[in-house]
Amino acid sequence: MQPHSIAMKWSAYLLTAAGLVASGAAASQTTEEFAVIRTIQRFFDAMAERDVEATSEVVIPEGRFFSVREEDGKTVVRSFTNQEYMEGLADREQEVLERFWEPEVRIDGGIATVRTPYDFYMNGELHHCGIDVFDLVHDGTGWKITGGVYTHETETCPESPLGPPPIDISVE
Repeated sequence: MQPHSIAMKWSAYLLTAAGLVASGAAASQTTEEFAVIRTIQRFFDAMAERDVEATSEVVIPEGRFFSVREEDGKTVVRSFTNQEYMEGLADREQEVLERFWEPEVRIDGGIATVRTPYDFYMNGELHHCGIDVFDLVHDGTGWKITGGVYTHETETCPESPLGPPPIDISVE
């Protein structure tokens, strides 16, 4: 199956699942909160599809991400710009899927933050999990990710309320 079709299935699945997990909270989400969440989902879809053009539609190239993980008892911080991320995206060989749930959205005028648990699958296997925190701005055309921070846990991943990713049984 092509990465594009996998990501599209996941997009519909995750938006539905996010609504189920949040239950009553989903009903009280504003249109802008939904637009912010949709931007994050579009980013994850583009990641799964290795789609640089789609990624460029939802990120500010000059933005920056930081990852934080523990290795050998030491905290390791890694950083990369959105531009650097996009430059390596098309060449990535692994199939990836990142999912999130129970996003906490805060909007103040033209800025927003999203904090959410996530899990990350590589080639169909759970690779890591953690907490994503995204910063976004509204540039007049829509919400764009400026960057963020995330934890990278490999040993303490709780079970996702989304359950395991569905198995793709389609035939091409």
